[in-house]
Amino acid sequence: MSVLLSAQDLQLAFGGVKAADGINLDVMEREFLAIIGPNGAGKTTFINMSTGHLRPQAGSITYQGRQVLGMKPRAIVRMGIARSFQLPQLFTEHTVLENAAMAVAAREGTFSAFRPLLRPAFRAEAEELLERFGLTAAAHQRADALNEGTRKLTDIAMAVAMKPRLLLMDEPTSGVAAADKMAVVETLARVLREAGVTAVFVEHDMDVVARIADRVAVWGQGRIVALGPPEQVLADPTVQRDVIGIQTGEVPHAAA
Repeated sequence: MSVLLSAQDLQLAFGGVKAADGINLDVMEREFLAIIGPNGAGKTTFINMSTGHLRPQAGSITYQGRQVLGMKPRAIVRMGIARSFQLPQLFTEHTVLENAAMAVAAREGTFSAFRPLLRPAFRAEAEELLERFGLTAAAHQRADALNEGTRKLTDIAMAVAMKPRLLLMDEPTSGVAAADKMAVVETLARVLREAGVTAVFVEHDMDVVARIADRVAVWGQGRIVALGPPEQVLADPTVQRDVIGIQTGEVPHAAA
């Protein structure tokens, strides 16, 4: 596999707090990379730097060999990098189908309040996208009436409508009911892998990480303190103690 995104020696501090303290990370094409770590470790900061929402004070980020630092978020999206947020960014007064169609229109650069939203071409692509995500039954529901799992899938479907090669997700299962979580995860993993999309995702649920990640990067105080396959990283005693919260002698839930 080739390197798709490369971060080199990223440095960023907010006052005396180092959100990035020498981050070096290569994201490989078509992999699913999970980022885990305690709150405040700098996980979301990395996603924000990679998508143009924050600029590091030093270091570089390249995508397919091209420097992305200093570029606007919209320009980065056009390069093939998309993201989803911890809180779904939906047009709540519109239906799921309308949200998907707006994402398609935005990708084509034709979104306007003065143009018909559900053009046949936009509608057809939006309906196909919703079918891939198992959202056809919810197509005509308003976004503000959805449960959290459906909201998350709709949000990620809108990101996929941009046809990215790389998708960065900030806690894709946050707020999703425990009974729905694995179904949501398996759906998004299936769709992204079928589309050949590389995924980097921040996650706190170790069962989710163990289920779909190819590699796991552990953040701690702005640094990567462990990196490797999930079976290796999640079994590390230090990771179990400091990140997962398992004390010596306990059986890791993720490995159950």
